Amino acid sequence: MKRMFKTMMKSGFLLALAVLAVSVNSCEKRQEVTLANESTIKFKTPKYVFFFIGDGMALPQVRMAEAAISEQAFREGFTEATGTTLDRTELNITKLTATGMATNFAENRFITCSAAAGTALATGSKTTINTISMNGERTEFLVTMAEKAKAAGKKVGILTSVSIDHATPACFYAHTEDRNNYEIIGEQLLASGFDYFAGGFVRHDTYENKTKEQYIQMIKDSGYVFTQNRAEFGALNSGSGKVFATIANMDSLNHDDMSLPYNIDLDIQKTDDDKISLAEFTRKGIELLDNEDGFFMMVEGGKIDWVGHANDVVSNVYETVAFDDALGVALEFYNLHPEETLIVVTGDHETGGLTLGFAGTYYETAFGMLVKQNISFQRFSGEVREWSKAGNVSFDSALVSLENAFGLGDTTIGLKLSDYEISRLKNAFDLSMNPRGSKISYEERAVLYGSYDPLTVTATHILANKAGIGWTTFSHTGLPIAVFAKGQGEELFNGYYDNTDVAKNIMQIGGYNIVE
Repeated sequence: MKRMFKTMMKSGFLLALAVLAVSVNSCEKRQEVTLANESTIKFKTPKYVFFFIGDGMALPQVRMAEAAISEQAFREGFTEATGTTLDRTELNITKLTATGMATNFAENRFITCSAAAGTALATGSKTTINTISMNGERTEFLVTMAEKAKAAGKKVGILTSVSIDHATPACFYAHTEDRNNYEIIGEQLLASGFDYFAGGFVRHDTYENKTKEQYIQMIKDSGYVFTQNRAEFGALNSGSGKVFATIANMDSLNHDDMSLPYNIDLDIQKTDDDKISLAEFTRKGIELLDNEDGFFMMVEGGKIDWVGHANDVVSNVYETVAFDDALGVALEFYNLHPEETLIVVTGDHETGGLTLGFAGTYYETAFGMLVKQNISFQRFSGEVREWSKAGNVSFDSALVSLENAFGLGDTTIGLKLSDYEISRLKNAFDLSMNPRGSKISYEERAVLYGSYDPLTVTATHILANKAGIGWTTFSHTGLPIAVFAKGQGEELFNGYYDNTDVAKNIMQIGGYNIVE
């Protein structure tokens, strides 16, 4: 695969991009498009394009986050935990003026993965599960909108809250048969020549041939300024050239993640150097990328997906709001350049089967209860693992910890535990303390707890259910994804279509077209 990539970089692919550059630079500055209803829209080819992707985010995640932040107590809790003032009761996402829905099936499976969906969103073409910007047979590379934008003379930025070589961001600059080829993806990242990479680091823990220090040296040898603390990051400016910006300590709970911390857990990060937000990376990206030819920027909220897999509603809201904060930065820029900008927001798939409604509460909801959770599933699971190792924690002690972390048992806010709920927690506690001694079947465990700590999952489920919220799976679902847009050509995103059309519309509006 490495030889294939090097050959590609030296021959036909670069020639194709060279032809592309000529064709795009000669394109018309204004466009006219006839819609399916035979109406005609006219728009300027935008100088600036923002593409926001909430991994695992569909309408349920958007609506849940907006319902939660409508509660003053939740806004206050968010501000206290993150250090970021949350003073709005609506999401920036829902203020965008064009809305649509998109199907997102993969070429070979109805329920997609991030690689296949990311490829569709990056290239406008379907592919197979786990494939990164190649055709379904994995015999041809698919040119991405970011590569087309770069060939058109735009500066390009790729940002994410997870590792920068994760499936979604990788689909915009890499081409490989499997999303888990992290070392190949890391090499292609540097070969892309894109102008700004920011957020998480690479999964160097999977590399066979390079240490973290060696990869950092490769970043610098490739002409990038590398920053991993707030002082270095703050010193970046429009004259800095190509930049790779991240943080040094990543997630304090799991250093191998190579991702930004969960926003609900920012209080345990050691220094402010470890708290550079997706919104801050976005703001700096605008400063670095702005130029007379314009830019393309892809921003991913990657951990919306991770907390969806774990069925953690409150952490899901925190991640969605942080993603929405980054969108707010782009909207500030849009307000200064409305005639030159397009912003598109969507997800790649829905994760967890989140639904607003639960059988046990009938038609009632109580989203204010969510304020009682002050810890992510990952952080609490880590505490439970330590209990299991120690072997001296009682169930009564565990109940105290559950009340402190999730509010379960707090009668002042309606979180009194029923006998049934206590029995569920006790069964989960016993399994967490002695996972090898349980007679639970694989099938039962998969349905009840997925691959997660039983006690933690049971706690997040009980809190969600009491608030009137349900989950159906620990995996992705086949729900259509919502699409929101604002700016030049936004009308193309109204209606119902496929996720490949999202990419095709962005490329058409942006003028990123290849001459056949």
